[in-house]
Amino acid sequence: MNVLAFAWRSLIRQPARSILGILGVAAVGALLFDMLLLSEGLVLSMRDLLDRLGYDVRVMSTDSIPRPGPDLADAAPTAAQIAKLPSVRTVVTVRTEAAHLVREGVSVRAALVGISGRPRPWTVLRGRDIAGAGDVVINDSAARALQASPGTTITLSAFCSRDDAAPPPRRLRVAGVAEFPFDTPDNAGAGLDAADLAEACAQSAEAADYLLVTSAGDPERAAADIAALRPDLLVLSNEQALGQLQQRGFTYFRQISTVLTAVTVSFALLLITVLLTVSVNQRLGEVAALRALGFSQRRVVLDVLCESALIIGIGGVLSLPLGALLAAWLDAILKQMPGLPAALHFFVFRPDALVVHAGLLAATAILAAAYPMRIVARLPIASTLRNEVIS
Repeated sequence: MNVLAFAWRSLIRQPARSILGILGVAAVGALLFDMLLLSEGLVLSMRDLLDRLGYDVRVMSTDSIPRPGPDLADAAPTAAQIAKLPSVRTVVTVRTEAAHLVREGVSVRAALVGISGRPRPWTVLRGRDIAGAGDVVINDSAARALQASPGTTITLSAFCSRDDAAPPPRRLRVAGVAEFPFDTPDNAGAGLDAADLAEACAQSAEAADYLLVTSAGDPERAAADIAALRPDLLVLSNEQALGQLQQRGFTYFRQISTVLTAVTVSFALLLITVLLTVSVNQRLGEVAALRALGFSQRRVVLDVLCESALIIGIGGVLSLPLGALLAAWLDAILKQMPGLPAALHFFVFRPDALVVHAGLLAATAILAAAYPMRIVARLPIASTLRNEVIS
């Protein structure tokens, strides 16, 4: 009988203890798997959101002092300059404002996005995209609140400045219902042409909050070219923006993940060490008898190691679906924090997490078996058998 089969028979002879160990490893392994997903989850999710927009460079004002109105007063001519660069494919201006959308006496506050050109940072779910003046797309939340559908007419009252005088309301036609990447749950949103938003605000169409750029294939080169052209502006590629987010806001989750990973691995190590030590101590007479019958020291030591590997291996396999369910539950809880986009996730699967998970469990199996293996390796055969006979 080979070593693995012999270790399996040793496990099934003590089913209660074996099941307890496997369930313990499954619970600990599930938490370990989730912590590995959490460590990079927000970064991966944010990268996916940025990539879905279709742009890979952002151009913003360097002015950190809040002021009324858009941040870039010369956004349109700046976009025209940037569009001439060989490393740039397309440039659009983006302006965001708040507004009331009204239909048949029902009013809802919404976040407006006015954009010039294509691609547009939303995905049309029903109806069509905006095609000209007077068109608007709204998200599902706004559509439900207003009972609006493609083809209906709504009234828009924008809040574009701090002046007492508000611009007059403007009637718009709902072209379609769209999904916006940074939509928050139950918050209304709408997208329209930048010229329509400027007209609704009774302000210049040349102003915008920031520019979105699609590079010709090399985002870093495009960002460098734009920065050289306009050194007074802040230019960031997607990777540079993610790097800043990691330094400022996402390190907290990585630190939490590291601490909890260390705790869970330590708990698994202690659990399996205790179970194997108890099992070995109860079978010292059996081990001594096997040695007397001709089993080598290496064979009985490998038996203990294989027991550890079986417990952690079975528990580790069970931990993956358990961890996936736990991650979905924890993700739903964390996403209830206000202001978070609905498409943002804290736990994101990545293949290398499986490799790290397996590696940590394998190391745990070896370390947990170290002390019981030492007991078996140094077991005095004659005195152990004599004690077994006397007792």
